[in-house]
Amino acid sequence: MITNDFFKHQAQTTPHPLGMEISYAEGSYIYDQNKRPYLDFVAGVSACSLGHRHPKVIDAIKKQLDCYMHVMVYGEYIQSPAVKLTKLLADHLPPKLQKTYLTNSGTEAIDGAMKLARRFTGRSEIIAAHNAYHGNTMGALSIMGYEDRKQPFRPLIPDIRFIEFNALADLSKITTKTAAVILETIQGGAGFIEPINDYLKKVQEKCNAVGALLILDEIQPGIGRTGKLFGFENYNCIPDVVVTGKGLGGGMPIGAFTASEEMMDSLSDEPKLGHITTFGGHPVIAAAALATLKEITATNLIQEALEKEALIKRQLQHPLIKDIRGKGLMLAIMVDSSEIANKIVLQAKEDGLILFWLLYEPKAVRISPPLTISKEEIVKGCKIILNILNSI
Repeated sequence: MITNDFFKHQAQTTPHPLGMEISYAEGSYIYDQNKRPYLDFVAGVSACSLGHRHPKVIDAIKKQLDCYMHVMVYGEYIQSPAVKLTKLLADHLPPKLQKTYLTNSGTEAIDGAMKLARRFTGRSEIIAAHNAYHGNTMGALSIMGYEDRKQPFRPLIPDIRFIEFNALADLSKITTKTAAVILETIQGGAGFIEPINDYLKKVQEKCNAVGALLILDEIQPGIGRTGKLFGFENYNCIPDVVVTGKGLGGGMPIGAFTASEEMMDSLSDEPKLGHITTFGGHPVIAAAALATLKEITATNLIQEALEKEALIKRQLQHPLIKDIRGKGLMLAIMVDSSEIANKIVLQAKEDGLILFWLLYEPKAVRISPPLTISKEEIVKGCKIILNILNSI
């Protein structure tokens, strides 16, 4: 039985995975082995921006498969999908963010951005935020602001310091020893915490004053999820390095970090191959990402994210919901206890709705559906949530 093989042969990330066997997925729905539909309010943790098996993404993948797949390690051959993707990213980014390094995942892009900051500035100190989440490689884990998850894997990368997100007093910790400050544009694992009081702009100004770089992690908020193509556009701030992933791939694995041409070129020499990957920029994945980015930027999906946010907030009025944090279609329902949050997530699955938790905040329930979700589907999913809350 495939269920037994799943537990016996595939490494698990928790003792109790949800364990739903998938048959197929289409649009805003995932179907189990009995062909039962589940409305997807999670989108692969913000990864499936255009829903499941979007026809333009599928078509781009099939066309690329008919041409070539992997041919050479990253950066040696000119491969049209990767070139077109990086050019389109540049077209939609501020002028100083013009050169992109494509990777296999967001966490790999974070590691690349950290290396870039140390290489370009000649400094070693990197400052991150408490309750930050940037991935799980040893580099990204080192800047995770949650000690319980880090302790079993120490020693980690040295010269990492931490500040409180949104705490202006902590900006004094950014000094001429600092290579970079790396922050999530919106803190994800901590509970979808937005920057307030021009926080990101003030961090940027402090970095400029001491010659440090500002790296913004857009792996979750990026690619249209917050009502702008990039989350930082909401907060009067332009980073020196922007990291993307998840939603860029249209359901395929991807990451990217983007900086100025001068900065990015520092990774190519002294030493040569300063950052290298075999499969980064893979032509099939780049083709999928290119189709995804074209669709998102050529339609009204970005603007509609704010309309759908407003609809969700109107629908989810209930005494047990204390707040709805986040922006656009990166939202978190806040309740009084982890028991209530668990009840919502687990019962929703039984009722045909996919929800999920956040990493550090046990009283939160994630709502991050595909950007393509219809308003009718939103209303349907919210009614399921309200019915569960009414039963508690």
